[in-house]
Amino acid sequence: MRKVTLFTGQWADLTFEKLCEKVSEWGYDGLEVACWGDHLNVKKAASDPSYVENRRSILERFNLGCWAIGAHLPGQCVGDDWDERLDNFAPDAVKGKPEAIRNWAIEEMKAAALAAKNLGVKVVTGFLGSPIWKYFYSFPQTTEEMIKKGFRKIYDLWSPIFDEFDRCGVLFALEVHPTEIAYDFYTTQRLFDVFSDRKTLGLNFDPSHLLWQGVTPHLFLREFQSKIYHVHMKDVALNADGKAGILGSHLPFGDARRGWNFRSLGHGHVNFEEIIRALNDMQYTGPLSVEWEDSGMDREYGARQALGFVRSLDFEPSTIAFDDALKK
Repeated sequence: MRKVTLFTGQWADLTFEKLCEKVSEWGYDGLEVACWGDHLNVKKAASDPSYVENRRSILERFNLGCWAIGAHLPGQCVGDDWDERLDNFAPDAVKGKPEAIRNWAIEEMKAAALAAKNLGVKVVTGFLGSPIWKYFYSFPQTTEEMIKKGFRKIYDLWSPIFDEFDRCGVLFALEVHPTEIAYDFYTTQRLFDVFSDRKTLGLNFDPSHLLWQGVTPHLFLREFQSKIYHVHMKDVALNADGKAGILGSHLPFGDARRGWNFRSLGHGHVNFEEIIRALNDMQYTGPLSVEWEDSGMDREYGARQALGFVRSLDFEPSTIAFDDALKK
């Protein structure tokens, strides 16, 4: 069976050691380690063997593995045009300085590739950012040239970073997500075309960001199966009450008036059985990483329950044809 991991991004208020202790007690196989908080400093992991050994020893002590690290926050800062929200992701020395933030982020992402290599990890998950997300609704009028320019900017910014990934033998798995250059089916297809299907760039499949947009997750998964480098298990609940729109109404996550909210696994509307069947058909053997987000549920209760949900759902494909016996 596939390994079940927990993405640590939403648990960065805990020390790495404390979280490992909890996750091991709950029964997870390992972690998708976020590159913020106390969990992983990519600059240290890229340059200090003793730091790498420390992270490894903590994982080993609690019988946990690591098959991916998550560098979502600096990745966002590479491709975005600056606004004050990016300061939340950046160190104090570069806050409020657009080019300084971008340069910091580029170096962080290059370091993430080397950090992954040093840790023995083959995949870095994350975001690319987008200089054209603000154009998602084409008014004021948006020209095709403006869109081309945005995709080209992502290509120019990320190609040198991917060169470093190639030198390290590490893959980058983009989480298709609103605010990214690729946020749905056609923008993902376009991104791969722009990069000429460069092997370095693949996907961290997360169904929760697709369903509320009207994209059927398992069809997306089947379409891009050769590019699936990592999988997030995350649910979302839709609220079609006739008043709530899919754009969120500037209401915070968890507000019951919203048109959709992230939910703990099994408490939303994602059809995970179809996802497991698709993963079986494409012979995906990587981890299933629980990204736990639910504003209405205690997170430790949710993380435990989510693990049980994934274990019960992750069935193996059949090794026989069910009607073979009829031939006799």
